Amino acid sequence: MLSKRHFLKILAAGGVAGPALSLVPGLMPGAAQAADRPGFFKARDIAEAGFVYGLPIVMNYGVMYEYAVDRNSGQFKAPFNQMFNDAQVFTWRDTSIPTPNSDTPYSLAWLDLRAEPMVISVPAVDPKRYYSVQLVDGNTFNYGYIGSRATGSAAGDYLVVGPGWNGETPPGIRKVFRASTQFSLTIFRTQLFDPADMDNVKKVQAGYQVRPLSAFLGKAAPPAAPQVDFPKFSKDLARTEFFEFLDFALQFAPALPEEKAIREQLASIGVGAGKTFEFKSLSLEDKAEVLLGLKAGLAKVTDAVAAFGTDVNGWRVGSPAGDAAFYNGDWLLRAVAAQAGIYGNDAAEATYPLTRLDAEGQTLDGSKANYTLTFPADSLPPVNAFWSVTMYDGKTQLLIKNPIDRYLINSPMLPGLKRNADGSLTLYIQNKTPGPDKESNWLPAPDGPIYMVMRLYWPKDTPPSILPAGKGTWKPPGVRKG
Repeated sequence: MLSKRHFLKILAAGGVAGPALSLVPGLMPGAAQAADRPGFFKARDIAEAGFVYGLPIVMNYGVMYEYAVDRNSGQFKAPFNQMFNDAQVFTWRDTSIPTPNSDTPYSLAWLDLRAEPMVISVPAVDPKRYYSVQLVDGNTFNYGYIGSRATGSAAGDYLVVGPGWNGETPPGIRKVFRASTQFSLTIFRTQLFDPADMDNVKKVQAGYQVRPLSAFLGKAAPPAAPQVDFPKFSKDLARTEFFEFLDFALQFAPALPEEKAIREQLASIGVGAGKTFEFKSLSLEDKAEVLLGLKAGLAKVTDAVAAFGTDVNGWRVGSPAGDAAFYNGDWLLRAVAAQAGIYGNDAAEATYPLTRLDAEGQTLDGSKANYTLTFPADSLPPVNAFWSVTMYDGKTQLLIKNPIDRYLINSPMLPGLKRNADGSLTLYIQNKTPGPDKESNWLPAPDGPIYMVMRLYWPKDTPPSILPAGKGTWKPPGVRKG
């Protein structure tokens, strides 16, 4: 998947805000004339706001293009409206996705909702096994959930409709979800208890299904939607044609009431659904206003990500992901969510404390010290599903090669972990083995900077709880030298 760090490096390449290069539509043939467009500083401000607003949308388009459009992208999964199941355990050999999740193998389906709605069907799942289906539209809004927390473990059929659909809900449909865009992503996560459990995960994945409403009802399909000429996406093009991609994506995203102001601002410089322009056709002055605006927008997003969340014993705790109502026009918060990790879950579904620091605020480094993480006997992460602590290389955010092939410690492993005399649980975070008597609790660390992510799936919402994220009554314990 196109990672936030990877994408933003693309933008920053070349010294300015990479994607900036295709922004200033106001001067294109057929667009507003110079006398009608905003002045230099106003246009720069609009370009800055446009970058903040458009970053998640363009990032999403890049992922969609590579996963569902370009069969030669190297990342292609499946065409629109078809399931893709990925039953594997991520290891240090997997280097395409930073901070890979080794708890829940993925299934994916990109939906084209233009011709008709799609029906998502899920099988009955053992209540002991957590699963979720996250519905994310082209605006990167989490507009709905199916699964253990949201709908339970029973089998069911769910209808996903586009923004303009006004039909009746057919019999047998448990719930209707409405996307704000005509293309949408569904992300299925299925809990894996341990590597030997993979065949059971595959059986669950085999029960996931997506199909057109007409097929679900056994009726003739409506006329197909017009064929789309998807613009080619690549790193270089993302750097030079950011606003062209935004223009293209907006035609499939009818404006919501809270988007009226930003859409009008973008239109004043020639950016918007149905607009066309070429950066190379602009004057040097026009290019400069866009580049300055994009550079300022990138800086604003980067700074906001660094400041987001609450410091809790060295862990950063917060949750920038949600639906349209959650953002309510806060485009900077939405950009923070995309840059911090596009397609993040709502806090109620999963909360992710992360750290590079020990409890004293010092950078974690496996080449300089050994560390411990101790949960008091009565203070394990409070979840309805399960929790995990995953180790990554602090530089690459990838899993690390280690002699026991262990990349995380999670709650399903508790029966095999050793407790202290007082009932507390200590994890040993170090580069070398802590010895045979402690190796059951060893989370191997890199021989260098450390980055760790704690995943709390379906966190409890009554005290003790990590919710609201960063303000809850449960606090992740600090990592300490020792």
